Amino acid sequence: MRRATLFILLFFLLIPAPAVWGGASKAQPADRITLTFAGDILLDGFVGEQIARYGVNFPFAKVAPVLQKADLAFANLETPVSVRGQAAEKTFAFRSKPETLGGLSYAGIDGVTLANNHILDYGQNAMLDTLVHLDRNKIGHTGAGSNMDQAFKPYVKTIKGKRIAVLGASRVLSGSSWHAGKNTPGAASAYTAEPLLGAIKKSAKDNDYTIVYLHWNEEFADYPEKYARTLAKQLIDSGADIILGAHSHCLMGIEYYKHKPIYYSLGNFVFNKSTRGGEKTVHTMLADFTITSSGITSRITPLKIIGGQPNFMGAAYNKEAIMKLNKLSFNAKIAADGTVSEKL
Repeated sequence: MRRATLFILLFFLLIPAPAVWGGASKAQPADRITLTFAGDILLDGFVGEQIARYGVNFPFAKVAPVLQKADLAFANLETPVSVRGQAAEKTFAFRSKPETLGGLSYAGIDGVTLANNHILDYGQNAMLDTLVHLDRNKIGHTGAGSNMDQAFKPYVKTIKGKRIAVLGASRVLSGSSWHAGKNTPGAASAYTAEPLLGAIKKSAKDNDYTIVYLHWNEEFADYPEKYARTLAKQLIDSGADIILGAHSHCLMGIEYYKHKPIYYSLGNFVFNKSTRGGEKTVHTMLADFTITSSGITSRITPLKIIGGQPNFMGAAYNKEAIMKLNKLSFNAKIAADGTVSEKL
């Protein structure tokens, strides 16, 4: 009798415990890969003042736990990181202190795109310094470099045996001198089909998944320009699996092409409130993608920027944000829980 009791006890001790919803012990498929993308990050101006007051981790304090859980977290760094250079003659010229990158590391951000209209605000040397400081902080980068080859080189991370590539390019640059050349530093330009489409084709051949993060469209606009919708389809035809956008400083809608998602703008993320763009510039979101053997699924998580810091909000805010995104989207539908699907 004692032997039978012992056998039963051992049986129940050895069988796996059931998965707990939302808990750390929740079973995940072995092939499940999670990607999280955020919009514009600026570590200068008002945000820089907040950092000086509260520390480099402050802008990311509310969102870091979520970003840290993703297999890959990525954003748009809207500033050079350097102590060198002269400000360009433009309305807004930004430059961030090297120590501010500690906040990105703390938040679990794996990489950033540098292809935007601010990366050369303080000249080529400050842009090149940015690459050095990102490397020192073990933060990957794409979209700018010492020459065209480096600028168009995607950031690649291997996750569960799959190579995930992110390639950054910009259709908003302050003149041709900002474009990376064969032997000159600059940003990856999306003004012409090549070398952009060629870089995507190469990435699609070399990697399992290719994501393109583009700086494009008009500031504070609700809808993408005609060229952007055409270009997005060309990128997918060249091998891109996901398209993400920035520059408008506000959220734009979502479209599917060949069953692949195009997020025209993720809006700001860590940023100064714009007096020109108004309230719409503080509404943002995280775009989450899950890759499995069954394909790619996505969902959005609305946030609001308060004092330069993205915050998760309540049900009422989320409902309103999703309602607006549904109005702005094309053939995509966002469910109440943020799940994004194609209208068929």
